[in-house]
Amino acid sequence: MPKPQDHYYHVEMELTDFNSSELDLVMPIWAPGSYLAREFAKNVNLVRAFDQAGNQLDVAKLDKNSWRIFKANARKIKIVYEVYAFELSVRTSFLDLSHGFVSGSGVFMFVRGFEKNPGEVAVYPYSEFGVITTALKEKDEGIVRDGFKTYKYENYDHLVDCPIEIGNQEVFTFNASGLEHTVSMYGYGNYDVARLQKDMANIVESSTNVFGQNPNKEYTFIIHNVVNPQGGLEHTNSTVLSVNRWAYDGEKYIDFLKLVAHEYFHLWNVKRIRPFELGPFDYSNENYTSQLWVMEGFTSYYEKLILLRAGYYTKDAFLKKMFSSLNYIEGSTGARVQPVAHASFDAWIKAYRPNENSQNTTASYYSRGAVIAMMLDAKMIKKYNGKKGLDAFMQGLYAKYFKGKNRGFTEAEFKQELERFLGENLDQFYDDYINGTKIPDYNAVFSKIGLSVDYVGKPIPSVGITMVEKDGKTKVSRIRSGSAAEDAGISVHDELIGCNGIRIDKQTLESYFKSVSKGEVISLLFSRDNLLYSTEISVTEYEQPKFKYSIKTDKNNIKLFNYWLRKELN
Repeated sequence: MPKPQDHYYHVEMELTDFNSSELDLVMPIWAPGSYLAREFAKNVNLVRAFDQAGNQLDVAKLDKNSWRIFKANARKIKIVYEVYAFELSVRTSFLDLSHGFVSGSGVFMFVRGFEKNPGEVAVYPYSEFGVITTALKEKDEGIVRDGFKTYKYENYDHLVDCPIEIGNQEVFTFNASGLEHTVSMYGYGNYDVARLQKDMANIVESSTNVFGQNPNKEYTFIIHNVVNPQGGLEHTNSTVLSVNRWAYDGEKYIDFLKLVAHEYFHLWNVKRIRPFELGPFDYSNENYTSQLWVMEGFTSYYEKLILLRAGYYTKDAFLKKMFSSLNYIEGSTGARVQPVAHASFDAWIKAYRPNENSQNTTASYYSRGAVIAMMLDAKMIKKYNGKKGLDAFMQGLYAKYFKGKNRGFTEAEFKQELERFLGENLDQFYDDYINGTKIPDYNAVFSKIGLSVDYVGKPIPSVGITMVEKDGKTKVSRIRSGSAAEDAGISVHDELIGCNGIRIDKQTLESYFKSVSKGEVISLLFSRDNLLYSTEISVTEYEQPKFKYSIKTDKNNIKLFNYWLRKELN
C-alpha cells in the first residue's frame, strides 16, 4: 500500500513447484457470511505474471473472475495485480491515509484446485501505519523485518476468514471464557476501554455458557467507528463490527452489546453449526441454502437472550424486543407472500437487492427465524418441564455435526434433529411456518410457559401510500399491495401535487390520510414523467396483524417461565 490515497493494494503472489504448465487464478465473487455476488474481480487491474528470471508470461482472462497463467516449465512464478479498495464495510476492503482494511475474499486470489494448500502472507504497511491486527498467526512472533510482517495460513478458507486491519488503531485485550480477546478500535468514538473490557467479557461468558465450551484459543474483534454503521460479519475466531462512533452511551450502547453478542454467537452458529452448503465454499458461485432462518434467525434470538442472561435486559425489555420483531414480521405484507425457507434461499437475489416492491413480497429471515426460535424454545421447555430448552438442542447439534462429524447438516437432517429432540412429527409445523406463511397461534405456544398473547390487530381506514419529500417534492416511495392507492393507479415515484383541489406537501397529506374514513373518496393530482394526471381513491380498510403479550404465571407454569427468562447462574 505505497500510496493509500489512491486506494490501491499492490498484491504479489508467489507460486513455487507447481508441475502443470498452466495455472488458473480465481478471485471470489462473494464474502462468506454476506449473501450477495459482489463481483470482486471488478476491482482488479491488469494481472501480470513473471518467471524466476523476470520474463513476463502470457496471461489470459477466462471469465469474469479467473485468469490462466501460461507458465510452461517455470518452477517459480510471481503474479502481480492491484486491487482498488474504497468501500468501507464489514465485507469489503478499504484503503486511505487513515487506515487499511482487508476483507480477504476481495483481495486474495487462489489457484484453482489448490485451495487446501497452506501458505504465507506478508503485509507491508504504509510508512505511517504502525499497527496490524488480524487473527492470522505470525510466522515469527513479534518480529518485523524490512518493514513487513509475515503470517501463516492453513488453507485459502483460513486466509480469507481472517480480515486484516492496518493503521494506527487502538488495541486492547481482555480475558473471558479461558481465552484472550483482542479488540482493535479504528476511528474516534465515545467508548471507554475499561467499560468495554468488562462488558464485552460479560457477553463472551454468557455466550459461551450456552454451549459450555469455547472452541477457540484466542479471538479478535475489529471495530470500525464510523458515521454510517453497517453491522457485523462473523468469522471463525474473529469478527468485524461497524458501529456509529457515538454508540457507546445509553440505549445505543446496549444495541452495541447486542451486536457483539450476535456476531460472537456466530462462532458456533454458522461457523461451526451450519448447513451443509456453507462450507467448504464455492467462491465462484452463489451458495444456496434454505436454512438462513436458523443461522441468522436463531442468532437474532440468542443475541437478546444473552443480553438478558448477562443482565443488560430485564425480562420485560427482552419480551418487548422479541414482540417488536414478532409484530414487525407479522405486520409486513411480504410475510404473507414469502415463506422463511424461500427468504433464506433467495437472499442472494432479493434480501440484498431490495426494490420499491420488496416490502410487498419479501420477509426477513432474521426476524421470522428469531420468532420461530422463540416458539421452539417454548415447546422444548414445556416438553422437558423446565429442565432443558433450545440451549440443549444447540449443544446437541454442535456435538454431533461439528465435533463428531466435522461437517454441516442437510435440511432434512436438521428437521430430523428437531423432531428427535421434541419427540414429535414436525411436517405440519414446517408446512405452516417454514415453507408456508401461516400466522401461528402464539397464545397456544406461549401460554404454556407463562405468557399470554392476544391478537390486537383491527381494521382501520387506509390509503396505502408511503411518501418521501425530495427536493421540495412529495414523492410516492411505496404502494402497499392490494391497497386503495394501487387500485386507483398510483405508482411509486409519482409526485403528489394536489388533494381535493388543494395544493399539498408531505406533512399535510400524511395528516389528512390519517383522518380519512372507509368509503371516503379522495381526488389526487399527481405528476408522472412531467405529465399531469388525476385520479380518485376510494378509501378501504386494512388490518395489520399485531400481538400483545402479558405475563400471567401461575403455580403450573411459573417454573417454566423462570427457566425461560433466567439470568445467568454464577
